[in-house]
Amino acid sequence: MSSPANAKNEPRWTRRKEARPEEITAAALELFVERGFAATRLEDVAARAGVSKGTVYLYFANKEELFKAVVREGLVSPIAEMKDFVAQFPGSTFELLRMLVLGWWEKVGATRMSGIPKLLLGESGNFPELVRFYLAEVVEPGHAVIMAIVKRGIARGEFRKVNQENAALLIAAPRLQMMLWRTALEPQSKHKMDAAQYLETHLDMLRHGLSAKPE
Repeated sequence: MSSPANAKNEPRWTRRKEARPEEITAAALELFVERGFAATRLEDVAARAGVSKGTVYLYFANKEELFKAVVREGLVSPIAEMKDFVAQFPGSTFELLRMLVLGWWEKVGATRMSGIPKLLLGESGNFPELVRFYLAEVVEPGHAVIMAIVKRGIARGEFRKVNQENAALLIAAPRLQMMLWRTALEPQSKHKMDAAQYLETHLDMLRHGLSAKPE
C-alpha cells in the first residue's frame, strides 16, 4: 500500500479505479463551459474527473458523444420530466407556468448548464452538427412543452387566445437572455442581474399578458 506521501504524487486516476459516467460528464461540463468545445481535450476531461483517458473512451466514443451526453443529462432529462409533470398537473395553468420558470432556473439557469447556449452560439459555425443536435433534442422539445402549457391555459379559459407558437417563444426568450447575460456579458459589466427579481418581473408580465380576465 502506498504511503500518504507517495499517494500525493500519484495521478488521481490511479486512486479511483471505478468511475461513474456521471463523474466524467460533470468534469466535461466544467471544461466545455470554461474553454469551449474546440479547446476542450478528452485528456483534460479525464484529468479533471480523476480517471485515465482510456476510461473516458470506455463510456464515450469521442468528444462529440461526450458533449451530447452532457446535454442529455443536464437538459434533455429535465425537459422529459417537465413534459410528464405538465400532463399530470392538477392546478391552474399560471401556477404550472410559474413552477416551470422557477424550476428551470433551479435546475439549469443557476447551474453550469447555463453556459451551453453561449458555447453553441460561439462555435456554431465550426460545429453545426452540435447545433442541429441541440435544436432537435433541447430546443424543439422544450418549445413543445411550453406550447402545451399555453394551449392548456387557453382551453381552460385561463389564458386569452393568442398565437401559441409566438407565445411559447416569448415565454422562453427572457430565460435565454438571462443565461447569455450571466455567462457572457455580466462578468465584464458593472450591472449584476438579480435573478429572483428578474424572474418575478417576467412572471408578472406573463400573468397580465396572458390572463383571459385582465385585472
